[in-house]
Parts: sequence; structure tokens; C-alpha cells
Amino acid sequence: MQWEPGPGEVAQAPAFDCPVWCVLCQGCRARLREACQRGRGAIRLPTDMLSIKLPQLFDIHQVPKVFREDGIISGYRHPQSSALDCILSSFQMTNETVNIWTHFLPTCCAHTFSTMSPEARHICYFFDYGALSLYSLGCAITYSSYVMPDCWVNSWLHQHFVPIAICNTLFCTSLSCYSRFLEMQFPHRSKILRTGAFVFPFIFDNIPLFYRLLLCCGGSCCHSEALSSHCYHLLFAFLTCFLFASHLPERLAPGRFDYFGHSHQLFHICAVVGTHFQMEAVLADMISRRAWLIAQAAVPSFLSTLGALALGIILNLGIIGIFSAPLLWNPHHSANHPLTPPTKRKEQ
Repeated sequence: MQWEPGPGEVAQAPAFDCPVWCVLCQGCRARLREACQRGRGAIRLPTDMLSIKLPQLFDIHQVPKVFREDGIISGYRHPQSSALDCILSSFQMTNETVNIWTHFLPTCCAHTFSTMSPEARHICYFFDYGALSLYSLGCAITYSSYVMPDCWVNSWLHQHFVPIAICNTLFCTSLSCYSRFLEMQFPHRSKILRTGAFVFPFIFDNIPLFYRLLLCCGGSCCHSEALSSHCYHLLFAFLTCFLFASHLPERLAPGRFDYFGHSHQLFHICAVVGTHFQMEAVLADMISRRAWLIAQAAVPSFLSTLGALALGIILNLGIIGIFSAPLLWNPHHSANHPLTPPTKRKEQ
């Protein structure tokens, strides 16, 4: 694009790299050029601000092992990216772009800044694990209030359901964070521990639901909209776990699913869809069982709802701090991941 030269200036054509979302919008590039041209003339912007290049991408053999994913061959970001590079890569097609946006749209995102260093990668995922643990606690609080089977209301399990769930969050966060320290030496053991860390609280949270479904299979309850949504939620939860553990389909065809369709993207999407059905089911239970629950059960207290969530947040932050401390104090030895900067190659 050609700029109109001002007094004492020479006409020049700066390089202009446009992110993928700009190219996909018809006419967007032309309008952006026109806006940039007008803006530079009005406020005298320097040329280099209008020629920001997107970060360079690398293949699997050019990044340290800690950043590699099974079956993903290309599209890796630099393992020592700056914060600006991480943000810019959110608008660039990498092997994590869909991961970033499927995380970012429903909640905060751990993938965005995970390539700043091996230590940053671990700590970002520590917070991700803590958030998933708190999600399981939120499920337990909700299920205790609205999903508990009629015959279990006011039972010992009902009264202690939320306190046990708080302990489960501590177990989940601790075990999943610990699994990252085993990732290089014992990758399979690390994967098993991490998967188990999330499967256990999921099974506990859904014990009341499993019992209700068992009663319905025996003909002791009537079919309802809530149970249908609960079944859809369980189906997508199973798909989420299966995709996370199996690394399919990229394991079957390495390199074919680097940018679209690999398991991490698919399990993000399944998790979000499953959560949608879960919320629909809880709302249906809340509406249909409101009168009976008000008559039979005590109103949930602050300590069993927001108080429990606040305690869970504080305890999980403490666990994250404990596991992050050695990475921050003695990063290279604690992480056990030698960082070799990738070799340069042609920019993508």
C-alpha cells in the first residue's frame, strides 16, 4: 500500500501482514488500509507501527519436548514468546488458536500465555487445573441443592456432600499439578494421574444423578426433561474424557490435524456443549422440584454455597502457589526441561 508523502517525506510501501481473521472478512483489508492511511496522516503514526509481523511458527523438532503434543507436527509458537507475541498469536492460525478461543469464549484462557517459557507453561496449566477443580465444586453445590434423589434428601451424604467435594478439589488440583513434574520422565504415568485427578471428582459429583438414572431404569421414576438433559451431559462428558485420554484423531494421522480437528480442540468443544446441557438439566430440576424441596429440605446456607466456593478458591490458590514456588525460585532445575531455542526458518 502506498502512503501519500508529507512535507519532506518520501513515498514508500511498508510491508503489511494481515491476520487470518482479516483475510476472511470480505473487503476488510481494503477498509483497514484506508483507515490506517487516514490515521497516519492525522496523527503522524510511524511506519513501523503499521507493519507489525505475526510471530514465527515452528515444527515439532524445533521446540523443546515439554511443548510437544502427540500427533501435532507443525504450527508451534516460539517457546520463549513475549506477552505481545502470545496475544498476537491469538489472531494467527497456530495449532493452539482454536484451543485459545474455545477456552476464552466461555471463561479465562490458559493456552494464550503458555509459550512464554516452560515455567510459564506449567503455571498456566496449574491455574487451569484449579479452575476445573472449582468447576467440580460448583457442580457438587448445585447437585446437592437440586439433583439429590428424593430418598437421599437430609441424609448423611446430603449433609456432607459439599464438604467432601471441597476435599476432592484439593485432591484434584494437587494430583494434576504434581503430574506435570512427571511429564518428561514418565509421560504415561503423568497422563494416568492427571486423568484420574479429574475423573474421581466427576464420579463423586454425579453419584446422586447415577442413582436417579438407576431408579428410572428400574421403572421407579417417570421420564422428565431434566433427565434427558442429564443424559446428554453425561454423553458429552464421556466424549470429553475419551478425547483427552486417547489423542484421537491426530494419533492416527500425525500432521493432518495440526490446525483443525485435533483432540484438544474437540474435547474443549465437547466440554462446553456438555456444560450447556448440564445447566439446562439443573434449571429443569430446579423448576420441577422447587415446591417439594422447599417443603422437605433446609434452604442452602451461605456456608454450603458461596462460603464453600470462597474456601475452595483460597485453598486451591494455596496449592497452586506451593507447586509454582520451586519453578519461580529455581526455574531451570525445578522444571527439569532444558530450553533450547528453536532454529530459525522461513516465517509463516
